[in-house]
Amino acid sequence: MDRRKVIEQIEEKSCIAIVRGIEAKHCAALAQALYDGGISLIEVTFDQKDRDGWQQTLEGIRVIRDHLGDKVCVGAGTVMTKEQVTLAKGAGASFLISPHLDTELIRLTNEQGMVAIPGALTPTEVVQAWKAGAAFVKTFPADVGGPSFIRAVKAPLGHIPLLAVGGVNEKNVRSFLEAGACGVGIGGSLVNRQWILQNEFEKIRDLAEQIVIEIRAYKAGVIG
Repeated sequence: MDRRKVIEQIEEKSCIAIVRGIEAKHCAALAQALYDGGISLIEVTFDQKDRDGWQQTLEGIRVIRDHLGDKVCVGAGTVMTKEQVTLAKGAGASFLISPHLDTELIRLTNEQGMVAIPGALTPTEVVQAWKAGAAFVKTFPADVGGPSFIRAVKAPLGHIPLLAVGGVNEKNVRSFLEAGACGVGIGGSLVNRQWILQNEFEKIRDLAEQIVIEIRAYKAGVIG
């Protein structure tokens, strides 16, 4: 999927499922559950504490792409080095998400035809990320300031698309969107490790459906 289409998908779908610490052998069933629930943007994160675990991340990306192809858009998360940018590209990632701001990683991501989504917390970092070429800026951790922080930042920086990540769930997703976030990233509350290990993928599908319903209702102007 080319860069422009990835950006359009993120703008349209507004929700990225974050897969952290899940073995690649579970990723096909997990991705299917998310897709069946209406979520087609999936981030598989790198574990910075365990270099050997990088292969699980790369294999997870490949498994999801092999299983669902262009039905989903897969990216890599917690990307912190140039090597990880290159590895993620080779595995088939279409977007890269980082917890921090690194202008060199943004530049390299763009050069390799992927979508750069760096993390930022302060207005200064948000602006720096945008000027460096970020397609979106991940406001992280979003639960520190909550929707009110997103609203405050968007007042002067309304031209910069923000994704709220950290503490977002089906109960507060609309609050972040109403505050001005163009989308969200949702991790453990959706990609529940216990459900995965117990093979309860229908719970993930059902929760994904709830989240999608909330997003669609917000975009349709339905009062919650």
